[in-house]
Amino acid sequence: MIFQLSDGRSFDTDRDLTAPERHVLQKLFLWETLASSMEQFREKKKEALLKGWNNSGPVKEGPSLRAIISELEKRLAKRLNS
Repeated sequence: MIFQLSDGRSFDTDRDLTAPERHVLQKLFLWETLASSMEQFREKKKEALLKGWNNSGPVKEGPSLRAIISELEKRLAKRLNS
């Protein structure tokens, strides 16, 4: 999947993320739409990174995942402020 950032950068999740990072991102896509606050989203992010893929342990948040999560937070902030 290609994920486009508002600044024009794009990431190919198959190439730019590890499998555990993709798993975390799938959870965060859901939480972007369900979270009732930024704090809740960030807590779910922290939880997903700590648990890892199928509770396999912590997932290191690489620069690509960090950029995508930042974009999700921007989109969440926009939704919450609407």
